[in-house]
Order: sequence, then C-alpha cells, then structure tokens
Amino acid sequence: MEFNNPTREEIGQLLRKAGNIAVVGLSDKSDRTSYMVAEAMQSRGYRIIPVNPQVQGEILGETVYATLADIPEPVDIVNVFRRDEYCADVAREAAAIKANVLWLQLGIHSDEAVQIAAENGMTAVTNRCIKVEDSIVLRGAGRG
Repeated sequence: MEFNNPTREEIGQLLRKAGNIAVVGLSDKSDRTSYMVAEAMQSRGYRIIPVNPQVQGEILGETVYATLADIPEPVDIVNVFRRDEYCADVAREAAAIKANVLWLQLGIHSDEAVQIAAENGMTAVTNRCIKVEDSIVLRGAGRG
C-alpha cells in the first residue's frame, strides 16, 4: 500500500487542534535543527515537550522526559527527529500513549512506522518539516 501524506488542508487542521507536541530527539544544543524547529514552534504558541534520554533537566524551559511513556499528560503530536531505523519503536511508544499524530521530520520516512501509526488510529506525516508546514498552512496568522 502506497503512503500519501495528509493534504495541506488536513495538515492545517492537525496543527490547529494540536496542544502538546512531544519532540523526540530534541537536542539541548541551540545550533541543531531539532532545537531551532522546536523553538520556532514554541514561539508560535505550541506547547513543546522534549523527549531525550541523554538530556536531564530542561530544554526551552520545558522538562525533558526520557521516553514518551514518562510524559504525565496527553500528547497530540509526536514530532520525531530520529533516524529512520528508530521510527518504528517511536511509533509503538506513540501508540501506547494514544497520540493523535506521528510526524517524522524532513528527511525521515519509515514504512513500518507509518503502518504502526495506521494500525493504531494515528495520522502519519513523513518527510515534512512541521515548522515549514505550519508557516505554509497557517500563513503566520496564528493557530486560532
């Protein structure tokens, strides 16, 4: 079965509904793409929840969690900055916490992760930058 990303209109709806975005693989280094994207999304009004077992404390003023299962509140989007081969495991974790969307960042695609997402009622987005999509579909108008 061939995978197709949601349409831009559907992506806009997903972003408008998003409250908490767990960012798996979020770096605490400000020169890393994951940090820059998460910071931009945070400045646009999204709640960013860092997930990185290598970092303790906070990133972007938010508590860092080692796994998705450690997050004590609902997650709408799981935004993934991990290599393709780790994405199926992240998809299983996202399904276990009942996330709504599995979002694999630009340059990342995993057929297995997409299949796991579909089997668990999640919408999958792959090989797309959430920051770029937000700026395109919401055109700087904010999230309301």
